[in-house]
Parts: sequence; structure tokens; C-alpha cells
Amino acid sequence: MNQFKFKIIGAAFVLFLFASCVDDLNTEPKVELTLDKLLEQDPNAVDGLVSKIYGTFALSGPDGPASTDVVTKDAGEAAFLRSIINLQEFSADGMKNRWGDDGLDQLTTTSNWTPNNKFFRYLYDRAYYTIPQASNLIKILRTTSVAVPEKENHIAELRFLRALAYYYVIDCFGKGVITTEDDINTSTPKKESTRKELFEFVESELKDIEGTITATKSYGKADKNVVRMLLAKLYLNAEVYSGTPRYDDALTYTKKVIDEGGYTIAPKFVSVFSGDNNTSPEIIYTLIADAVVSQGYGNTTYIVNGNLSTETMNPNDFGATDNWGGHRATKAWYGLFNNGDLAGSTDDRAKLFWTTGHSYEMNDYKTWTDGYPSVKFRNKNFVGTSNSTSFSNTDFPLFRLADAYLMYAECVVRGASGGTAQTALDYVNAVRNRSNAGAISAGQLTLNFLLDERARELNLEGHRRQDLIRFGKFTGGSYLWPWKGGVKDGTSIPDTYNLYPIPTSALQSNSNLSQNPGYPQS
Repeated sequence: MNQFKFKIIGAAFVLFLFASCVDDLNTEPKVELTLDKLLEQDPNAVDGLVSKIYGTFALSGPDGPASTDVVTKDAGEAAFLRSIINLQEFSADGMKNRWGDDGLDQLTTTSNWTPNNKFFRYLYDRAYYTIPQASNLIKILRTTSVAVPEKENHIAELRFLRALAYYYVIDCFGKGVITTEDDINTSTPKKESTRKELFEFVESELKDIEGTITATKSYGKADKNVVRMLLAKLYLNAEVYSGTPRYDDALTYTKKVIDEGGYTIAPKFVSVFSGDNNTSPEIIYTLIADAVVSQGYGNTTYIVNGNLSTETMNPNDFGATDNWGGHRATKAWYGLFNNGDLAGSTDDRAKLFWTTGHSYEMNDYKTWTDGYPSVKFRNKNFVGTSNSTSFSNTDFPLFRLADAYLMYAECVVRGASGGTAQTALDYVNAVRNRSNAGAISAGQLTLNFLLDERARELNLEGHRRQDLIRFGKFTGGSYLWPWKGGVKDGTSIPDTYNLYPIPTSALQSNSNLSQNPGYPQS
């Protein structure tokens, strides 16, 4: 939590509503734009409007945890970050959810995926809520005659946030439509854009704003190195997204983040995931949570409370008053530490699983005591005292330096030019030594090792499905994990599952959209 809050200005927000995300490809505003008058009265109102766009990634809506920006019966379950965890973590090897409610089973078991699954729709709708919202404000700032403070930087921030939303469309769905400020007030359905076209649009946007956005760090806001980190992520996955490897470019931008960002590895791993992680020197970009000001059931509250249950633990030990008893890790994650002997491991990260009362094997993913809950994220301050709360104070580190170090190493091992094998080894060992995992030798630094190290370091941070796909381990049967394909010990799943189906609601709202191969049209 940090003093940068989501300062939603009531009068401004009323004027800033868009059509429901069921009509996500129609960018015509519901209400006439009169923000010029608002900005004439108070040019600084732009801060609140921009913060609203930041907030779309962390909050479900503008009026507390029960409000929502998208169509849903349950506001909390449709939040952007919650969707990222659902689609990037529960569908992968390390984390499973036991609730099984209305489509969540399809993610946990990577089976029976359909375009009518509401959890697929939530992420798609969130992206296509944020995109036109950002575009609308960009257009207003570009056309207003008011001398708005830091106007060009605000425009760059909004373009970054729009690009970030598109990034998840590219990664999860592989196709969509490109809408910008030029499409505001038009109702003609846009043509479908391919994954490569979306990739090229996001790349061009990020490269353009790299030169205009501030280089000054402000916690929870985008700056030059945040933009570079997203570019590095885009290039790291370029072979998946566009068919052409771009590891040289990924390394270039990762180096810029490392060399120029001024970030350092936090001395203690768990401090990065505690209630006072706003003090962390490692976090590059975060989604902010606050137990009072920005309450939500979809930010880290979902992660913290979801991994707790009074059946086997005391939530207060982790700064929480509520326990939802939903999420547990599998042996595909904790088995990577000392072959599953967590008690005998020196790795601090191995200690962040609750084992008392739980079974090592996940014989039944719907049984709370099968598998180990992850207590990596907690609502308790790392330094000093804190009060237990119902909502989380812990910010979500979307990008952090340890990830950049491992990205650098991966690019080097994949043959990228511009880096050195020794630096790659040093970065990996910096990550491991921070957690007392022990240094590795140059001969141990392989792609397989890096995939496992990314799991040890980054699981539950929204990267795992993407990593498995990039390494060719998500679909097929070469790598199995508990409940892959709906089978306890795992089974092969089709390559179709490298992309999620385009939601039925999106297909209905724009006839130019087509379904991804292997899925029914509706």
C-alpha cells in the first residue's frame, strides 16, 4: 500500500462511462463528453481520471468492492488481477483451486474449455473496458485547449496502460480488434486483428512512448523502465506471438531495465509479498491494494484469503481476518525444492507452503487438505506491527527485478547477443542466494533449470502459463502435472489450449471476429 491511491473524482467519473463490455467492440461513449469544462474548472482533475485507468487493473469498480465495471453477478470475481491469476496460474502446474464453481474447474483441470466460460469472458471484457477508457481520455487530452499539467506524460501513461491490456489479449486470446482514440464516437465494428498485428501495434506504442514518458520513478505508476519491462516481456514471447524470435531485443530492453532502472534485489524474499512491500527496492511496477482506500475482492485479497482456511491454519498469522479455503499449490511447485523435502531445504522459498494437516499428493483437487496452500503472499507487514484486516494491504508486483534477472539469463542461454554467460550466471545466483538456495555452476545453467527456477521464484505472480507455453511444455504430454487434462497424475492436452477461446459475447458483438481453432463458434 502507498500514498498513490486511486483518486476517483466523482463528477469526473460520471462523465467517463462507457457502454457495457458486452458491447466491448463498440467504442461509442454512453454520455456526451464534457470533460473540457471539468478541466477548465480544475486542470489537476486529470490526476484522478488517469488514476481510474490504473485502478481498472486492481479494482472491480469505482464504488468499493461490490461495484463492477463489467457485466457480472459477482463484482469481485471479474476483477482484472483475479482474472490474471485464474487464467495464468490455475491453468498451469503450480496452483489449483478447489471451488469448482461455474467454469473454474475448466481452468484447474485444463479440460472442457468452451467460449461460454465466464472466467474467459472476464479477462477479455476487462481488457476491452480499459482500452476504450484509456483511448477516450487520450483523445480528450490531445484536443483540449486547457493547459493540463504534465499532459504529454499523462498521455504516455494512458498509452502504456492500453498496451498492457492489449498484452493480455495477445497472450491469452491471440486475436482481437485494435481500437484507439481515433475510433471514439464511431459505431462501425472494427475488423479482426491477428496476433502478429496486435503484437506490432503494442510494440510500436511502447517504443514510441519510451521517449516521452518520465524516467522518474513514482510507485505504482508507469515510467520509462516500466515501459521497457513490458517491451522486454513482449519480445521474450515474440516467437509465440508473432512467429519470429526476438531474444536479442528482449535482452536489450531487459538490460536497460537492469542497468538504468535503479532497482536492487530485496534482502529478504518474503518482504516483496508482505503488507509493507511498497518499500521494496525490487518492484518495478505494482498493482496497488489498500485495506481501506482501495478495497477489492479481486486484488491480492483474492490471493491471500484464498490460500487460508481455519480448517488447518490461523489466518491471523498472515494478517487476515477472512479465510476462503480455495487455493493450494501442487507438487509441481513445491516438489522443485529439495525433491519435495521442504523441511530439509535451505531455500527460504520452500518455507512458504503450509504443510501442517495437508497431504503432499493432491489426490482430489476439491479437498482442502490435498496439496499445500501457498503463504508467499501475506497481509502482514514484514517490518513492524500491523493489524489483521478483511481486505489486503499487499500490493501485487506485476514486474520485479528478479524476473528481469531470470529473463536476462534465459535470453543468453537461448543465444541472444549483447549479454554474457557470466553475467547471466551472476544474476541467477543473486536470485538464489537471496533465498539461501545456493549458487549453481555454469554447467547447470540450462533452459530446463531456468524454467524450474522461474517456478520457484515467480509462481503465483501471473507468469506460469506463459512460461510453460514459451518453453513448449504447456500442451501435449511431454510434461505432466497434477490434474492436467482432468486426470490426477496428468494427461496430454491439445495444442488448441495454447490459446483461450474467444468469448461468445465478443463474437456476438462483432461479426468480424472469428473463433480460435479447435473451439466451437458459440
